[in-house]
Amino acid sequence: MWLTMDARHEYFEHLKTVGGVLCLDFANTASARDTATPTERLHTYEDLTAWAERVGILDGAGAETLRQEAARQPEAAAAVFQQALALRETIFRIFAARITDAAPAADDLALLNAAIAATYPYLRLITGEGASFAWDWTDAPHRLERVLWPIVRSAAETLVSGELERVRMCQGEHCGWLFIDRSKNRSRRWCDMQDCGNVEKVRRYRRKQKA
Repeated sequence: MWLTMDARHEYFEHLKTVGGVLCLDFANTASARDTATPTERLHTYEDLTAWAERVGILDGAGAETLRQEAARQPEAAAAVFQQALALRETIFRIFAARITDAAPAADDLALLNAAIAATYPYLRLITGEGASFAWDWTDAPHRLERVLWPIVRSAAETLVSGELERVRMCQGEHCGWLFIDRSKNRSRRWCDMQDCGNVEKVRRYRRKQKA
């Protein structure tokens, strides 16, 4: 199910990032994958840049630069957008498989590895405050695919981190959002207690009333 223009504006205006890491928040731009009509929140390359700006991948100037570049290269922008959707679904399937202790599909792992190989040449070390160092990206403001680089890195690092064991899927009906459960007793069940958690409370209350 595609969102209307008004619904898309509302989504970006009140964007919720509940995944705990960038790659899971990116996977959560779609939901209800277990239905015949999944909810899609990204419809264009412009949507992708809007999301990236909201989560901090791009600043306002960077997002505008990419939007202008996309206007100059609409076919290239459309291709990168399709690449982004393929990457998102690959990330979702790999983490969903891990949640059930299943091995990821070979094609999914191959696609992510290809994305890593294409992304990491642009990663570099820079000096920080004092004698510290930090990771940064090569200055490439007009490269349409640069919006994906931090997402790829986040996925790679999360998969080899100690937090992989804490990745969960929301138990809300037809949600499917992913998140890292950082609760002390690892008991988090919902993407957001105010959304899916409250919906489930209402369902339980109504079932009780009918019993």
